[in-house]
Amino acid sequence: MDNYHRGVKTRRKVLGEQHVARAEVSKTDFDGPFQDLITDAAWGQVWSRPNISLRERSMITIALLAALGQDEEVAMHVRSCSNTGASADDIREVLLHVAIYAGVPAANHAIKIVKETFAEMEKEKGAA
Repeated sequence: MDNYHRGVKTRRKVLGEQHVARAEVSKTDFDGPFQDLITDAAWGQVWSRPNISLRERSMITIALLAALGQDEEVAMHVRSCSNTGASADDIREVLLHVAIYAGVPAANHAIKIVKETFAEMEKEKGAA
C-alpha cells in the first residue's frame, strides 16, 4: 500500500469517518494539493509508522499544537482521542509538560480549549 492510501486509512481511523468525509466534501482545487500532501506525509508517513501507538501520537500532537497555540487543531485532536485511546488524564499530563517546556500561558490557553471541547463532546453525547 502506498503512503497516500495508508494515510487515508489512518486519517479515517484517528479523526473518524465523519470528519474526513466533511473535509473531502469541502476540498477545492485550491486546497486539494495541500490535503493530498498532509494525507501522504502526515497521515501516511508519520501517523502510520509502527514504532509508537496512536495514543502516544495523539499525546505528542496535542502537546505540540498547544505549544504552538493552534486552538482549532488542539480541539480536533482532543476529539480524536476517543479513537486513539488517549484519556483525559493523558491530556492533562501532556498539558503539564507543555506548561514546563513551552510556557504556562500556552498550557493555560490549551486547558481552556480542552475543557470547552470536552463540554461540547459531553453535550453531543447527551443529544445522541
